[in-house]
Amino acid sequence: MHSKRFTNWYVSLVLLLSVLVVSCQKDTGEQAVDQKKIALNADSALSATSPDNFLATEGTLTIKMKDTTYTFDAAKDSVAFVNMSAGENRYFGITAINKEHTMSFGVSSKGAAADSLTKPVAGGQLLMMADVMHTRQYTLTQYAEPGDAGKINLVKYRQNDILAKGNFFTFLSKDDDPNSSLYRVEGIFELKLKKQ
Repeated sequence: MHSKRFTNWYVSLVLLLSVLVVSCQKDTGEQAVDQKKIALNADSALSATSPDNFLATEGTLTIKMKDTTYTFDAAKDSVAFVNMSAGENRYFGITAINKEHTMSFGVSSKGAAADSLTKPVAGGQLLMMADVMHTRQYTLTQYAEPGDAGKINLVKYRQNDILAKGNFFTFLSKDDDPNSSLYRVEGIFELKLKKQ
């Protein structure tokens, strides 16, 4: 049980760090040169450990929770498809953070990304930050049985200018209590890379 909890925690942490690293690439020049150098060094370190991480240049990730729909637009927000290893396990997922850095989302699955692939969700997190004092966090509950946390359906992966296309659903809870309400989160994504 502790191993599963640690793995879920680790995957969520890596996804969040990936979002933060990738988000630095989309800043518009409002930040100082030193901050850009730090971001480039962090991005280089991430690329060296996982060269299969890609920042989408266009396309959208749309998620729906309760009665609200949120859209991340890769042309202005940071949306990435990430591949990572944790020990001997491989994971893939989608991470996003909006330009204002007030909302981030990540969802992942165990295994390697490929076309026409449906896999169970292994990790997920939605953060909404109105300000430092008012943050809402929804995470994949540790109490879900294997296979009950949702599915990621990867229809296309790295075909021509398509980075990733597909959909998913998962269940997130607001806190880590076993009696917490679960919220169904559904999403669709079609992410593209710059044409060569």
